Formats: sequence, structure tokens, C-alpha cells
Amino acid sequence: MIEIKHLSKSFPDKQVLSDISIGFDNGKTNLIIGQSGSGKTVLMNCIVGLLEPSAGEILYDGRDFVTMSKRERTLLRREMGMLFQGSALFDSLTVLQNVMFPLDMFSDASYKDRVRRAQFCLERVNLGDAAAKYPEELSGGMQKRAAIARAISMNPKYLFCDEPNSGLDPKTSLVIDGLIHEITVENQITTIVNTHDMNSVMGIGENILFIYRGHKEWQGKNTDILHSDNQRLNDFIFASDFSKQLLRSKE
Repeated sequence: MIEIKHLSKSFPDKQVLSDISIGFDNGKTNLIIGQSGSGKTVLMNCIVGLLEPSAGEILYDGRDFVTMSKRERTLLRREMGMLFQGSALFDSLTVLQNVMFPLDMFSDASYKDRVRRAQFCLERVNLGDAAAKYPEELSGGMQKRAAIARAISMNPKYLFCDEPNSGLDPKTSLVIDGLIHEITVENQITTIVNTHDMNSVMGIGENILFIYRGHKEWQGKNTDILHSDNQRLNDFIFASDFSKQLLRSKE
């Protein structure tokens, strides 16, 4: 579990996050949503340590990330998996070598065991036959799956996904969402997903944080989100003409 307590973040010319408190549960897909510029990316960057918060606590199963020593942070980061928006695969490495990269960097396992673990992760995302291929030979959806395999190669306790469906068609997005959710439940990972994809929100949003101008505006489940009386949340969700028709149909 990751707990955020009274977290704020400001830059010299702007207050970006203000007094956010929320718990992200393990074994669930926790989503952070909000319009561009709302602060959701800054929040995730604070949680993973790319930015230092101006105030507040970030607790990883009770361990305060903010006050940790550099060595403690390094050890904790080995428990994290990252799925980047653009997949961020290395073009010069094969798919198997990409998945092995975190293992080569941080694992003390033998080469044979690292290969075995990487191959297992590829099999888990249905890419077992693509191990010898290069990223440019894969479709966008296959690249995302390879990136997921790499993200879970170290068997992380915490998984962070930044816009995992960016650039994907709706059908492929559903596959990626399903895969992230399945892996989260199977391994009881604390997964946090930054997204503005409403299909993801409705499909896997077991715990949703909606940020508005740096403030925690709403928290709930996907089963509750369509019935919220929060006007700012409704304005965000029902922004398109189609979704506005959906809103009218539920009234």
C-alpha cells in the first residue's frame, strides 16, 4: 500500500499540488485522472521520487519515502516497476534483452536465471514468440506488452503506469488494461495508473483519484463515478457530445 498524506508541491512561480491525502491499495488498479495541467503527472513524479514534494509524506507500506536516505531509496526503487507513456524500449536491443535490462542492472541472479525470468514475463504478456525481435518489428500494442513485461521483470511490489494506452486503438487499449489489472491482482501489486482514458476508468478503475487544479476533488470507484454530483468531475467525464448524451440518459 502507498499512502499520501497532506502532500503539496510548489515551484518558484506556481503551486501545483495542495494538501493531497489518499491511500492506494495493493491488489487494485488505482487511477489518477484529471485534465492536462491538473497536477496528476507531478503527483506521480513525487511518488516515485523524480520530484521532491514541498510538504507531506509518501509512505510505502509505512516507510516514508520523503525522509529516506539515498541508499534506502535506491533499495526501494528495486521494488518498483515503471511503464512509460511511449514504452521507452531500447531500439538496439531485442525484446528479450529489453525485458532483461532491469535484471542485468539490479539482479544478482545468474545469466540463465535472468533469461528464464525474462522469458516467463514475455510469456505472461503473450509475447513468448517475439523474444528475438526488435522493437521496430512490433506493433504499438506489442510494444506496450513488451514494456509491461520489462516493468514486472523484477517482480515489483509497486507498479506505475503513465498513460499506458497513449497512441493505441480502443480495442488494443482494452487488452492492455486487462493485462495490467490481471497482473496487479495475481501478484497483489500496488498499481497506480495516470490516465485520461475513460475506457480505462470504467474498465479497471477500482480506486480513482480525480485532481482539479492541484487539489483532490473526488475519490471513488468506477461503479460510482457516473452517479457523482460533483460538477467538476462531471464536466471532465462528460466533455464530449456523446458522453453528454449518456449523462442526460442517466438523469
